[in-house]
Amino acid sequence: MSEKPNLNYLHEISGGDDEFEKKLLEIVKKELPNEINSYKKFLNENNFKQASELVHKIKHKISILGLEKSYQVAIDYEENLKIDNLNLKKEFEEILNSMVCFIKTV
Repeated sequence: MSEKPNLNYLHEISGGDDEFEKKLLEIVKKELPNEINSYKKFLNENNFKQASELVHKIKHKISILGLEKSYQVAIDYEENLKIDNLNLKKEFEEILNSMVCFIKTV
């Protein structure tokens, strides 16, 4: 994966409002680990519909962290899961790992 998480989009939508950026980052830091755990739980239970709903939630955080190509992967993976197709699982989980590593540094 060549795309790296960044704060460019967050800076763009905040209009320079540092407090807004801080609050949004705190939400991402709080919610993302729980959403990833739920996603993995549903996947392990072969509950692909519920897993797709978690991918839907996570994809908005992907966007916030400036991952444009990864956002499209999430869209495609969400649709795949709805038809019990695990294509893109590895790529999506690599995206999750990069996001988790990134949010630990900001």
